[in-house]
Amino acid sequence: MPAAVQPRLREGKVYRTQDLARYGTNAPRLAKRLVAEGYLRPIARGLFVRPEASKFGNVPPTREELMKGFLKGGRFIFSGPEQWNALGLGSTALFASELVYNESRTGTVELGGRSFMLRRVAFPETPTPEYFAIDLLRNHQKAGTSIHRLLTELGRAVATGRLNKAGLRREAERYGTASTQRMVEDALEAAAAA
Repeated sequence: MPAAVQPRLREGKVYRTQDLARYGTNAPRLAKRLVAEGYLRPIARGLFVRPEASKFGNVPPTREELMKGFLKGGRFIFSGPEQWNALGLGSTALFASELVYNESRTGTVELGGRSFMLRRVAFPETPTPEYFAIDLLRNHQKAGTSIHRLLTELGRAVATGRLNKAGLRREAERYGTASTQRMVEDALEAAAAA
């Protein structure tokens, strides 16, 4: 009997069981064999990674690869403390899970030892700092910052050119609530008066 042929799968890439169907007639059995041989490593039910080797051992898949595999290639962006804190608006939040905006799922999922909070919300194709500022305003309680401080810092960021006034208004109209839009206008007026 000839030896089983290994499919050519990219190292570091995440695959679903159905992705293996092109390599054999029984994808679940093929996945089971490839896991037993160490060629694939399971991440979650029906989700596998082709380990990428380094001199220190296997490199875990990137968060982007995990989400691409889990969301079947659907659109998503990462948001949360990493993006909010980088704005310099006074947020110093930390989350145990990564916040992922997407078009199909809401809930918390564990993939490859990492936790992700999925939220099905509208988001831009290419998020800007102004978008993340609006997102921070909407989530200020989760970010552990007072709305007063946040609005003061938002006004300063616009006054110093770190955030674009027109872009902030545009993102507030597209992705903010009526209350968020009012807060942005108040911050812009206060900055103009200063």
